[in-house]
Amino acid sequence: MPDLTPLLTTQESVAFSAISRYIAQTLISIQQQHPEWIAEKYRKTPWGQPDFQSVLIGKLTKSFRVASDTDSLLLTAKKYLQILLIPEFINSPQFSKLLAKIQQLAAPQTPPAQSQNSVSSKPPTPTANQTTPLPAGIAILLLDVENLQLNIETEKFLEGISHYPIQIKVAFANWRSMGKKDAEFHQRGYQLIHVPPGKDSADLKMATVGASIFVHYPTAKEIFVCSSDRALTHLSNTLQAHGLTVFQVRKQIDKIIVLNSKTGQVETHSLVTVPEITPVEQLVIQLKELIKKEQQRTSAQWIKLSTVSALFRENYGLVLNEIVATHFLGTKTRDIFIKYPTEFVLHKPSETSQSYVTLFEIKLSPPPPILSKENLTNTPAAPATLTDINSLEDLERALVKIVSDLTGNSRDNSVFLSNVGSEFHRQYGKQITQIIKEFNLGRKFPKFLQSCTSLHLKKAEKGWQVSLN
Repeated sequence: MPDLTPLLTTQESVAFSAISRYIAQTLISIQQQHPEWIAEKYRKTPWGQPDFQSVLIGKLTKSFRVASDTDSLLLTAKKYLQILLIPEFINSPQFSKLLAKIQQLAAPQTPPAQSQNSVSSKPPTPTANQTTPLPAGIAILLLDVENLQLNIETEKFLEGISHYPIQIKVAFANWRSMGKKDAEFHQRGYQLIHVPPGKDSADLKMATVGASIFVHYPTAKEIFVCSSDRALTHLSNTLQAHGLTVFQVRKQIDKIIVLNSKTGQVETHSLVTVPEITPVEQLVIQLKELIKKEQQRTSAQWIKLSTVSALFRENYGLVLNEIVATHFLGTKTRDIFIKYPTEFVLHKPSETSQSYVTLFEIKLSPPPPILSKENLTNTPAAPATLTDINSLEDLERALVKIVSDLTGNSRDNSVFLSNVGSEFHRQYGKQITQIIKEFNLGRKFPKFLQSCTSLHLKKAEKGWQVSLN
């Protein structure tokens, strides 16, 4: 049985990060070696891409934070794994080893050192059950602030990699030229070392101090050398020669690259901020408001999906497809509208055309564009062509004929409003909403049907339905 002892507060952040990254990296490894073990829905998702890793890790970490103890954390991890992996793998010995490793990373008595194994590029192996604790020690972080600046989130990422707690942090810079950065780093627990202005002054000072740091801190086991200047490779070699594990930390465009000089293992951390995810209920409300405003502005009921995405980014500074993918792994932007059919109606006229969306409203739901083609045999009772529709009575007779044909002349049957509109367009070559507008009725299709004495409109579970009176 998993240990029920609450997670130690000082280890929570490291444990959550370690487990999340371990699951993400294991998923990547499985996709590379045994893609058939991944659930079909997520099999083609590019888990190896940094953006997808960041979203998955962020979602996992956020879920783990609400765990009250190790047991609930393991249950949360298992829940996600059951979603991502096929049942055959869930029941396999490999999955048991995977859970055992997660339990080891989550165990309160295990120091933060375990997080290094959380990013192993290999799937779970029998060694994952080893629980031998590491000898006591500390990690040290040396930072060239003029060359590379670390924020709090990046520091947490480094803590997740380290086998030991980072207890000593030293920052090098010409602080006179750094504005108020000295106060910021001092508040974050850094020891500040000032260097005079000059090219590579901070790097040289860091190399000098770092080369003998193991003398001043004999319990140091690991050192993070944070600078994009490759000249500090000599420092890394010196420290490694004295038995320390050196992590070379540098920035590459929008990523932090961490190289373990002993093992050659490389870790990547995206600097692109993943915003706080909007709750899905709030997201639906935001999308409805944007669509309604755009309908009012353009007097058009159907709005391009690309327009909605652009408006969402403009108003909220977020990328809609990334938010949707966070809520529903492996989905696309259009899926948020499909998953809420009582709020939205989505339509794609053809395989090559753009998708359109409108609001599903009881009183204002417009008929969608062509959705299907039905066979029709015109009868003298109804207008044969568009030019024969010259009055509201003509229009009503045309609709009665369509509903009659679609329901098989049975008064007990009904047909969806959208199918009536589609059949009208197929027969007469014009949208029913355009005809209604030309008669200056000032009302929508459903409202017009409600005024027709020969037709009955009712609200059903999946939308409006029309039948004969």
